Amino acid sequence: MFVEGSIISNYLIIGVALLVIASFIAGYIDAIAGGAGLILIPAFILTGLPPQLALGQEKLVSTIGTIAAIKNFIKNKSVVWTVIPAGLVSALVGAYVGAKVILLLPIETLSIIIACLLPVGLIAASIKGKVKESSNTSSNTSFLPIFSVCFAVGFYDGFFGPGTGSLFIIALTVVNRFAILKASATSKIFNLSSNIGAFIAFAMAGKMAYLIGIPMILASLAGNHIGSIHAIKTNGEIIRKVLFVTVGAMMATLVLKYFVGI
Repeated sequence: MFVEGSIISNYLIIGVALLVIASFIAGYIDAIAGGAGLILIPAFILTGLPPQLALGQEKLVSTIGTIAAIKNFIKNKSVVWTVIPAGLVSALVGAYVGAKVILLLPIETLSIIIACLLPVGLIAASIKGKVKESSNTSSNTSFLPIFSVCFAVGFYDGFFGPGTGSLFIIALTVVNRFAILKASATSKIFNLSSNIGAFIAFAMAGKMAYLIGIPMILASLAGNHIGSIHAIKTNGEIIRKVLFVTVGAMMATLVLKYFVGI
C-alpha cells in the first residue's frame, strides 16, 4: 500500500503521527482560508502514500473534517442558503467526473500533474487574499453563474483538490458579491458536496486507507472546529491573516518536493 522505504512504510506509528499533526493544521487552515489539500496531499506523498492513494486519502480526511466548520458557520447564520440548491448538485457531479478522469491516468503522469498543479492551488490562495469585497451590498444569487462555477470548481476538486476552498471563496466574492465571511461559510457547503463526489469515486476505486485515516479525521475535525470559531469571532478578518501562513507552508512544501521528488 505504501511506497517502499518511505517513513510510513518503515515507521508506521511515526508516519501516522506526522499525518495526524498535518491533518489538524490543514483542518484549522481550511476552516479559515480554505486549502486543506495544499497541506495534506504533499504531506501524504512525502510520508509515503502513492499519488492516487494520497488524493483519495485527502478526500477521506477533508470530507468529514469540513463538517465541524459547517456546523459552526450554520450556527452563526453565515451561510447564504438561497444559492445552495444550484451549487450543491453541480459541485458533486463535477467532482465525481474530475476524480474519474484522474483515476484513469498512470502513476508517473499523475505525479507530474500533482507537482505542476500544486502552484495553481497556491496562486488561488494568494489571489483570494487580495480579493476585495464589493461595495454593492446586494449579492448575486442567480442560478446559472452558481451552477457553472460550482461544476467547474468541483471538477478541479475531484481532479486534484488543493485550493478548491479558495477558488469557491474567490468566485462567491467576485462573481456573486458576497461578504468574505459569508463567502467562506457558503463555500464550505459547496466544498463538502464536491468532496463527497470525489470521495465516492476514490472509494469505489479502493484508493483510501480507512484504518489509519481515523485519527487523521479526528484531528481534522478538531482543527476545523477551532478554525471556524476563530473566523467567526474575528468577523472574517483572520481569514486573510491565516492565508499568509498557508502560502508560506506551501512554499516550503514545494521546495521539499523539488529536492525529495514524488
